[in-house]
Amino acid sequence: MSATRPSLTILLASPRGFCAGVDRAIQIVERALERFGAPVYVRHEIVHNRFVVENLEAKGAVFVDELDQVPDDRPVVFSAHGVPKVVPREAARRNLLYVDATCPLVSKVHREAERHHNVGRTVILIGHRGHPEVVGTMGQLPEGAVLLVEDVEQAEHLQVANPDNLAFATQTTLSVDDTAQIVAVLQRRFPGMQGPKREDICYATTNRQAAVKAIAPQCDGLVVIGAPNSSNSMRLVEVARNYGCPKAILLQRATEMDWRWLDGMARLGITAGASAPELLVDELIAACQERYTVAIEEVRVTDENTVFKLPRALVA
Repeated sequence: MSATRPSLTILLASPRGFCAGVDRAIQIVERALERFGAPVYVRHEIVHNRFVVENLEAKGAVFVDELDQVPDDRPVVFSAHGVPKVVPREAARRNLLYVDATCPLVSKVHREAERHHNVGRTVILIGHRGHPEVVGTMGQLPEGAVLLVEDVEQAEHLQVANPDNLAFATQTTLSVDDTAQIVAVLQRRFPGMQGPKREDICYATTNRQAAVKAIAPQCDGLVVIGAPNSSNSMRLVEVARNYGCPKAILLQRATEMDWRWLDGMARLGITAGASAPELLVDELIAACQERYTVAIEEVRVTDENTVFKLPRALVA
């Protein structure tokens, strides 16, 4: 039977999947459930992946949009994307027990934005309007203290009150290439603009994009496992298309695959966004193996060993 199957080589991008911030956030919810019992409330999706969210729901997590949906006697976890300052302030006012699962690399951006604001600089934030991380970062400072820029065109036409007293920060999950173009425009227009001490785009976003760049020219098609509301996953699709594989798509799970899409393909690239578990990659590979004679080649561009500590309240 297998002899009649067409051959398919899978190029597996590495690094892929969970980053340290996502892993930490999920552990925080699981530890909170162990420590306090169910239900534990979580403000917004802990990370942008339905499989992860549903798995935690099965263990007793309850996901809500705002704090007013959290009972006074139950703990609440803030998502990995970060929250505006008004959220922990309101939780403290209500004497809620809360745990902040904000990724430490997002918290770094928050601290830098505050540092610039405290010395009188206007902060330009490069990011996607409405994304939870952008909402959280802008919410660290008073209204109007942060100017959002989403693309090169906005950077070209941005008007500022004091062009000699500016700083910029970025969302951590952006396209490395697109962000570099936006920053170049801003630096040309505002030569005195201050930047972050270290790159704001996180190591995981950078590494996953680099891995896709390495395999995209060799692929007939490329699948990114991730969620449509996941910024870093959507950027991987764009990177694949920009680096030699126009036939790139996003799937949440293997069950969404239209197998006719693979007709005529010999080499399929697979990667996963930073909030997608490796289990979903394995699921897609297994589904391919049911239909093809599969050879797997892993293409690794770097090793990752970053680990973030859990909050003290959950370590015992």
